[in-house]
Amino acid sequence: MARFRVLHRRSVSLLRDAQGAAILEFAISLPLLVVFVVGIYDFSAAFNQRQKIEQAAQEGAIVAGAQPTSDFVPLTPGALGPYSLQTVATAVFNSLVGSGVLTNGACWPPAVAGPAGLTWTYTLTGCNSVYPLDQLVITINRGWVCGSSGIPCPSGPPVAIGTSVMVQYPYNWQFNRVIQLLVPGASYGAKTTLTESATVHNQM
Repeated sequence: MARFRVLHRRSVSLLRDAQGAAILEFAISLPLLVVFVVGIYDFSAAFNQRQKIEQAAQEGAIVAGAQPTSDFVPLTPGALGPYSLQTVATAVFNSLVGSGVLTNGACWPPAVAGPAGLTWTYTLTGCNSVYPLDQLVITINRGWVCGSSGIPCPSGPPVAIGTSVMVQYPYNWQFNRVIQLLVPGASYGAKTTLTESATVHNQM
């Protein structure tokens, strides 16, 4: 009977040790697992947003290539730029709203800088209710020529003249919050500006 009690105590002790080891292993591996899962989710979301910004740039370039350049002199100082470019900026904006990159439409009207040659820049803030300081920057160059963006020109004339639309918008990483579970006080780049551009030949 005494021998049975000793064996029973040893079995209970071994079982408790095994349970304690399992709990310890789980406590160590859980933060790593959370970081791993959130990292996958965060990088996937960033790639998805990059594709949506690229699509918006392409849609803006298609609209811009069909617009005239006869209205490039604004009638009054501080105007929103030529009507033809306002149409392009609106197309980019609507694409980003439709794809969910921008959460609301509270960022109009934009600040406009131009012209630098045939280039105009639209800067919008407050387009995201969660991150109101994020800036959406739309740069429209109606005087793009081959060779200026790494695309080689033909050996002789005619030289291609087109429109380039560049869209810049930041992605706010969620990974920074989770990495601090492993290393308190650690800092990870909390924001990355995604930049995409598209170019089309001018039709008018």
